[in-house]
Amino acid sequence: SKTSASKKLVSVCVPCFNEVDNVGPMAEAIKIQMDTLPQYDYEIIFIDNYSTDGTREKLEKICVPESNVKAILNSRNFGQFNSPYYALCQASGDCAISMSCDFQDPPELIPRMLELWEDGHGVVCPVKTRSKENCFVYLLRSCYYKIIRKLSSIDQIEHFTGFGLYGRPFLNVMRSLDDPTPFLRGIVAELGPADRALLPYEQQERRSGKTHNNFWSLYDA
Repeated sequence: SKTSASKKLVSVCVPCFNEVDNVGPMAEAIKIQMDTLPQYDYEIIFIDNYSTDGTREKLEKICVPESNVKAILNSRNFGQFNSPYYALCQASGDCAISMSCDFQDPPELIPRMLELWEDGHGVVCPVKTRSKENCFVYLLRSCYYKIIRKLSSIDQIEHFTGFGLYGRPFLNVMRSLDDPTPFLRGIVAELGPADRALLPYEQQERRSGKTHNNFWSLYDA
């Protein structure tokens, strides 16, 4: 779909890996939220990290001609750092929202994130105050954040996963970095604007399928 010259463009970036049952519902959930905000044009960018369960074929069906749903199909698995970061760098919007495909990041937060952006916050960081995930995993995650905050000279954002809204100036900073393994949360903490907003939310359960994170990938969860 063509964008209007008078409207701001919002890019919603959705990294996915083996999410065949979630990509369709996620596209519809995002559309529902954006259709309540007619003052914006929008695009949905799925980036598939070399899925093997039929996700890629499902995306090819969703991305019909003239649609504002697009897909980047990675030629191999580039890891959970690089793939979401690359999608944000490819976004053409005035701002970009990154959110997981498993519905743990609620699409219902999109309007509130855009409100905070319009209020002048260059980056909006949703932070988990509660989670419907496994209690033990949540406890481990909390301990990890506290350790990192003690060890790091940069004030890390506790319970911020990378799910969030990024304004065009910060997206341009991301594009300018030459880092083979960009750590988005650290970059936000170190190079993000001082006017970032923190948005408390409750993390939801996965809608379908199994999580692809385990204890060893907790550092980026």
